[in-house]
Amino acid sequence: MARKQILDEVSAKEVRTHVERIVKDIPYRAAGSPNGKRMAEYSRDAMIKAGVDKTVIHELPAIVSFPEHAEFRVQSPVEIAIQANTLGHSLETMPEGLSGELVYVGSGAFSDYEGKDVRGKIILTELSYSPARHEKQRIAGLKGAIGAVMMNWGPPDNEAVPFGSVKPVWGNPTPDNYKDEMPTLPCIGIARSAGLKLKDMCAKCPVRVWFRTHVENGWRPVQITISEITLQNSPEPGDFVMVGGHQDSWPGEAATDNAAGNACMIELARVFNKHKSELRRGVLFGFWTAHETGTMAGSAWFADRHWDQLRDHAAAYLQIDQPACIGTTTRWGTSSNAELKTFHQKVEKELLEGRDIYWRRVAKNGDSSFFGVGIPMLHGEGSFTEKELKESALANLGWWHHSIENRLDKLDWDWMQVHIRIYAAYLWELCTAPILPFDYQPVAEQITARLNELLEPGQSIRLDAALDRAAAFAKSALELDRAAATWRKQFADGKGDDDAARILNRAMKRLSRILVPLQSTAKGTYGHDPYGYTPQTTMIPCLYDVPRLAKMKDGEERWMLQTKLVRERNRVADALTDSVAIIADALAQLR
Repeated sequence: MARKQILDEVSAKEVRTHVERIVKDIPYRAAGSPNGKRMAEYSRDAMIKAGVDKTVIHELPAIVSFPEHAEFRVQSPVEIAIQANTLGHSLETMPEGLSGELVYVGSGAFSDYEGKDVRGKIILTELSYSPARHEKQRIAGLKGAIGAVMMNWGPPDNEAVPFGSVKPVWGNPTPDNYKDEMPTLPCIGIARSAGLKLKDMCAKCPVRVWFRTHVENGWRPVQITISEITLQNSPEPGDFVMVGGHQDSWPGEAATDNAAGNACMIELARVFNKHKSELRRGVLFGFWTAHETGTMAGSAWFADRHWDQLRDHAAAYLQIDQPACIGTTTRWGTSSNAELKTFHQKVEKELLEGRDIYWRRVAKNGDSSFFGVGIPMLHGEGSFTEKELKESALANLGWWHHSIENRLDKLDWDWMQVHIRIYAAYLWELCTAPILPFDYQPVAEQITARLNELLEPGQSIRLDAALDRAAAFAKSALELDRAAATWRKQFADGKGDDDAARILNRAMKRLSRILVPLQSTAKGTYGHDPYGYTPQTTMIPCLYDVPRLAKMKDGEERWMLQTKLVRERNRVADALTDSVAIIADALAQLR
């Protein structure tokens, strides 16, 4: 009955109360600003009021950005002044500004530059997440552009001028990535209505533009709020599920992004703390900051500084960011690591009353700073339909996203009740299931499919042998899933054994520490890929360049890339071999 009670107790009315207070009293919650600190204090006070006494604010240094307006005009073939915002971490132009020929490059992916020479020119690109702004800027710099103009998404007549950041470095930079991954270009954002006119002009004749940026970039103290529901008599002492979302924002109310997510976290804490005696695992809530202008500096800092706790005890990560946007009520979308898919879709099918649901492999975006640690994550919310996305230039977060138009009227409170119930159901299962609700056959299928896809171009790095390891892992994954299913039934029948549960759960956590970095990172366990990094669009990102290797002629460049990819192939093979060994050890202990 406890699950039903929790689903009945969580309340969108409570969520709304917090959202309205946040947007009214603390607008523009920029990391490194007084309001950023006030927001961290609000989260702390609300969590303590909810009964979660183990709540603290951590202050840390982060490199953040305070962009202002930009001046932008077309110089030829006609003179036009256009409203613009400087993008976060843009380089500041010289006082005289920057001028050059404007070249339209679509979404700004590598493939969009084919047949185009942008050296010494300014690019015009669409605002989409394929790739993200950060990667658009990085690619434009690699292609020799001197500046970037990014038009907003939404319908053709959308006049909202976007904010946003273009800093690729995930978290704070290091001596190793400061030179290669920090922004190299001045960048501005403009309305979609203006951008489409410029796009049409570029198609007809050469267009010359001028702009001047205004921005302050630098190190500031920023604050994150951490709150923990801890348990006294858990069969697996210290283990927990993490729930996270960023609490910083762009100017204005930023109601959907992410006051609504923070309020959902506070509401989950209020209800789950009342029922903590029924939990098997605790809950750690992370209210991150420097998400917007620090590119996940808060959550990345926490991953680095709390590594041992996370590595030893974190079971899964639920990210809540932008729930219950208006217009998304017919469809639910979840991104997750594949081992969580079966579990969360069962929840969704039960609570979504016949609505369409879809799934995609989670990539490193949002505050997904925990892939290196090896923590599987999920993020679900209402979604626009494919037709609606097509009509809005892929505005999957709403045409108002990252603009002054992100107000309270962009939230659907009836839909919020559905969201908070689903989040509560996710969290209840993750915190109470005697056997973690993970399945590894879907992981094996993804790995095998990707290695098969790369098999022919990967002949020179012996991917065939790695595929053999994948086959062995697939067989072991099936055996583990069957054993877990058997013990889940035993617990359902009242005949469970906590020793067996601990063996299986320990094995699953160890598998996560190996397989999540393999599925989801190019750099691996101890680094962070740049935000929106192109290899992240594929499974096993470290092997992204295998097709390119196969097309290269012998020579220095090919031999260097081949050396790198052989090492990445070895990483894949070892991860699969180690996973098989972990499963074999767990199954032997169960016999």
